[in-house]
Amino acid sequence: MTTLNNTNTYPAKTMIKRYLIPLLLPLLSVGQNVFAQDRTITLGEALKLGVANSNVVKLSKAKIDQAISQYEQAKDSGLPTGKASFTYDRAQIPANKLDFGSETIGLPKDANAYLGIASVDEVIFGGNKLKYAEQSTQLLAEAARVDAENDKDGVAYDIINQFYNLYKVLQSIKVVQQNLATIDGQIKQSQRFFDQGIVTKNDVLRFQLQRANIELNGIDLETNRKIVNFNLNVLLGLPDNTQLNIDVINEADRPIDPASNYIDTALVQRAELRSLDIRSKVAETNIKTVSANVLPSVVASGAAYYIDTRINPLPGSGSYILPITIGVGINWNFSTLWTNKNKVTEARIQLDEVELNHAITINNIRREVNQDYQNYAMARDKIKLLQTSIDQATENNNILGSKYKSNVASATDKADAQTLLYQAQINLELAKADAGLAYYTLLKSTGKLNK
Repeated sequence: MTTLNNTNTYPAKTMIKRYLIPLLLPLLSVGQNVFAQDRTITLGEALKLGVANSNVVKLSKAKIDQAISQYEQAKDSGLPTGKASFTYDRAQIPANKLDFGSETIGLPKDANAYLGIASVDEVIFGGNKLKYAEQSTQLLAEAARVDAENDKDGVAYDIINQFYNLYKVLQSIKVVQQNLATIDGQIKQSQRFFDQGIVTKNDVLRFQLQRANIELNGIDLETNRKIVNFNLNVLLGLPDNTQLNIDVINEADRPIDPASNYIDTALVQRAELRSLDIRSKVAETNIKTVSANVLPSVVASGAAYYIDTRINPLPGSGSYILPITIGVGINWNFSTLWTNKNKVTEARIQLDEVELNHAITINNIRREVNQDYQNYAMARDKIKLLQTSIDQATENNNILGSKYKSNVASATDKADAQTLLYQAQINLELAKADAGLAYYTLLKSTGKLNK
């Protein structure tokens, strides 16, 4: 029975391999294309897409709109104010007589009263508080725009960072694939030499072990690729299953200026400093606003009153009066002469804090720019050294390859030479990507990332 079962099983397995699997493979391929999308993207496209879809940028835009709205509200505060009211009152007077000795005053048992009031007030002089309020809110709107630029720079840099991280991983994967192809050729060659009795089995195992180590590195890289790819999809607003590819980035040998040039540029371009400059002006305006509390205010007003005592609220001849008043009033809370000084002191302290923060930020920016400058200069130097290392590792690998074929060098020497070349290739690709990211980091620290 056992033999019969095994005999029946083999033809079934053969049919599955020959007919069913070839039919399923195209379907599986179509299914993968449905759930995963490949997209090759450039850095410029990534920046444009990411900034357009960034919620951070949209939030910054909302803050700008809010600041503009507050500025418009401050302007509206300078417009005349007006109000109108109309009331009806009915009075019942049970006791309606008053005796004054020889005279008696009698009132009706009930009475109706209609009272309408319409008034308009205009501040002629309010200690310039309205003017200072407009200036302050206008400055805050400008600060919101500057902060939005800084937010946009942050979003752009996050995209650039993830873009180069993905590029580094993809390039490393390419090097792994190239080295796997090379090591496969060496395994075949060493196996052939072993069959001919030229090398030992240990030589073959040495290359196979090297291949296993390369494959392990490839697994780590593929995991990192999935993580970085997902993060970049989130930043760009793309579907999570989009598989991003990056063409070769030509990192030209960009000229580098003295560090002092980049520092000077940063002190002019950095959004943080421009924002602090604006907030310093806001603090100065706040001092003027608080100081204006000791000044009097002058208000012009006009009002009209409609008074009617008939039960019919509609105006009738001789049944109502219509007083109209126009006047100018002066109000002065002179107690502010001795109660306002501490408020002015607090406002001046706030200005001092802004100026101190400005000085601290300048020093931090100078240190940041210098560090980014040195990192970029170091990255450029690394590329030159690593290119020399690759040339040397390539020559060494070729020499040992020839010696190995001539059975002069051991398999260990050949494997070590290939490993050195493999590592040098990876290091060069990573150094190129690091140099590109260091360049954009320097641009960000000088305030010119999006300019």
